[in-house]
Amino acid sequence: MFERHAGDRYHLRLHRAQSVVLTDQELVEIRAAQRTFEGAYVRTALGQFSFALVVLRIFTAEFYSIGALFAIYGAGVLFTSLFRRQQGNKQFFSERGDDGVSRKKFRTSGNVVMVLTALSVSAYICLIILTVRLAD
Repeated sequence: MFERHAGDRYHLRLHRAQSVVLTDQELVEIRAAQRTFEGAYVRTALGQFSFALVVLRIFTAEFYSIGALFAIYGAGVLFTSLFRRQQGNKQFFSERGDDGVSRKKFRTSGNVVMVLTALSVSAYICLIILTVRLAD
């Protein structure tokens, strides 16, 4: 019911996550991961929002549903970015269990990839349906 703060649960070199001092190599690794993954998701979301705005401002009312779809897709990508950041924080630290034993587990980003894949496939299916309805 009452979960400990994540900073108390995760450790790196026997230090709690809140008080760890990272080496230069570890800082470079973390910054590279943030630029590569988090930045890419945010740039993609901004691109989707921009395209949605272009569709909503330039095209006629028939295309508003497509613009709204891209705005929703951009929001989904942005929330996926937040999910990726939350999952990525667990990759650098080992977890100390309730029994006091420290466990280090390698966790890939497969769950984030699956979420983004499902979001993208559903957005493309909706786009195809909306495009077919425009032709009618």
